[in-house]
Amino acid sequence: MKRLLTLSMLILAGLLLSACGNGDESAAEATAIPTVKADNLIVAEGRIEPIKYVDIAFNANGTVSEVLVSEGEQVTEGQVIARLDNSEARQADVAAAEEAFLLAEQAFDSAEAAALSKLADAHEAVRKAQYDMDNFDIPSDLRNMTTNEALSYTAVNLEEARINFEPYKYQEERLERELGRENPNKPEVYRSTAKQLKKRLDDAWAEYNKAIKWTTLESALESAQAELNQAQKEYDTLSSGSDAGEKAVAEAQYEAARANLAAARAALADVELTAPFDGTVAGLKVKSGETVSPGQVAVSVADFSGWIVKTTDLTELDVVNITEGQAVAITLDAIPDQTLDGKVTLIGQNYSEKQGDVVYEVTVELTEILPNMRWGMTAVVKFSE
Repeated sequence: MKRLLTLSMLILAGLLLSACGNGDESAAEATAIPTVKADNLIVAEGRIEPIKYVDIAFNANGTVSEVLVSEGEQVTEGQVIARLDNSEARQADVAAAEEAFLLAEQAFDSAEAAALSKLADAHEAVRKAQYDMDNFDIPSDLRNMTTNEALSYTAVNLEEARINFEPYKYQEERLERELGRENPNKPEVYRSTAKQLKKRLDDAWAEYNKAIKWTTLESALESAQAELNQAQKEYDTLSSGSDAGEKAVAEAQYEAARANLAAARAALADVELTAPFDGTVAGLKVKSGETVSPGQVAVSVADFSGWIVKTTDLTELDVVNITEGQAVAITLDAIPDQTLDGKVTLIGQNYSEKQGDVVYEVTVELTEILPNMRWGMTAVVKFSE
């Protein structure tokens, strides 16, 4: 850790002047010495790293059958980077396990899912039927009746109106044929009467149709409520009734199939390398035909969308003056004429020793990026206290 302290303090020794012979108590006054304050600046060194990176290794022995990317290539999360020669057999195991899991899942979920779906549909049907019923405008003269009473009442009125209008149904032709020449005033009387009777018939039809719709809505609501009651009964039976034991067996089979699928996928992951996140292939250390061992790093993937600096020499005396979110200035040894802004994002809790000093790692995120920055460049980080 380097602290820039411009301690230019000059300690000037005061000349002690004493009276040597005459006992004079007066002494020469010492000249006041100004205090030179140090800059409150803490400086540390560090290395530039991408905001996120990982080294990936196979978990099994084998020969690399194919490498599907090249160094510097962009990859997406889950993309296969390389495979060992026995990956095809393990892919087949995964496919078989997925099929078995799907069947077990369907067996386990089908009964309960079907019951839940039926129950949900029944609730929705009741809600809709009730909504339609609540928004139906019942004619005022029918409101004190039941739907059956309203239907009978309006049917009687309709039949009466129909009978009354029947003689006037074809009045135009009849009036002109039978009465038009004999009594010129009589047709107008007939037309007025026919119009009134026709309106009564139309009103009777309208009220009868409303009674039918009211009856239909009530019937739909009753039917929906009955379906809901039945769906609730079936679901309750499935959960705790006679079907509960069968459901427990299906659940056990489902759990076993899921465990087998997880094991098959883990075995496949041992012989396949996939990208853990979107990024760039920063280092490729294997090629087809090579033999690899478990844990041997094969590829490095990095996210170069952002950069951080991790300090290497911040001492215990200085770390206590650092806070998360604190602004910093960063200068790269390779690009000394440009200063970059950043902020402290993490202060390490653990320590290490460097040349006899206790030091702590502090992570700084750069809020500015230069196109010519490279992983591993030396950085000087200046913290203002």
